[in-house]
Amino acid sequence: MRIEQLTCSIGAEVIGVNLADAVHDDALFAEIRAQLVKHKVLFLRNQDISRAEHVAFARRFGDLEEHPVVGSDPEHPGLVQIYKTPDQPNARYENAWHTDATWREAPPFGCVLRCVETPDVGGDTIWANMVLAYENLPEDIKNKIAPLRARHSLEASFGAAMPIEKRLALKAQYPDAEHPVVRIHPDTGEKILFVNAFTTHFTNFHTPANVRFGQDCAPGSSHLLNYLISQANIPEYQVRWRWQKNSVAIWDNRSTQHYAVMDYPPCHRKMERAGIVGDVPF
Repeated sequence: MRIEQLTCSIGAEVIGVNLADAVHDDALFAEIRAQLVKHKVLFLRNQDISRAEHVAFARRFGDLEEHPVVGSDPEHPGLVQIYKTPDQPNARYENAWHTDATWREAPPFGCVLRCVETPDVGGDTIWANMVLAYENLPEDIKNKIAPLRARHSLEASFGAAMPIEKRLALKAQYPDAEHPVVRIHPDTGEKILFVNAFTTHFTNFHTPANVRFGQDCAPGSSHLLNYLISQANIPEYQVRWRWQKNSVAIWDNRSTQHYAVMDYPPCHRKMERAGIVGDVPF
């Protein structure tokens, strides 16, 4: 097993490992998990593993979660098929910078994503280190956001294009979650900037310390939130991965954001993802 760091801030490639072996090899799995916490996202090539092995490896981290909008493979619960095809014009939209499923009370620990089919060129994914994003904030901003909490919404993201009745039913089933704007990594104690595309607003900004007149509250709080979300855009915090068939990415969802780049023509892009149940941010 060899680890090659890909940038100074985030990401490493793991060479000489078959993830199917880590299903039964405790020492190998422990080393992979330690490297994941250290580098925040790991990449592997040539992982010609079955769906059952994919799921079994991801389950070593914890239970797998189902997605309420994007269905799982019926034979392998928890394995989400993210398939883009030329005959799906409405599936051309990819995403904004986000941390997976922060609209849950307990967002995922992380994910294991394998490429089944990819365009010859394009379709990369980018990850950003949100520990570094927090560390480099100005001190006055750190002080301002230290006590803040924010809402994260499935309704306002995946539900936005749904008919109103279906959207409201989705919100009733998955109410907006509230999380600290700065969460603590449970393994390392690091502080993490924890807002993203699922974040709609601060829930405790409107206090005498922050608001004199209405202009301080709105758009004042919106300006601050947009500024914080934009930190993922900074190239010095990022790593970009070019997919090949049977490439795998494993990321720590607690400390990263990611962005699937939609720069390819209508074609097949097929990815399979296993999301691991996480804990409540604090």
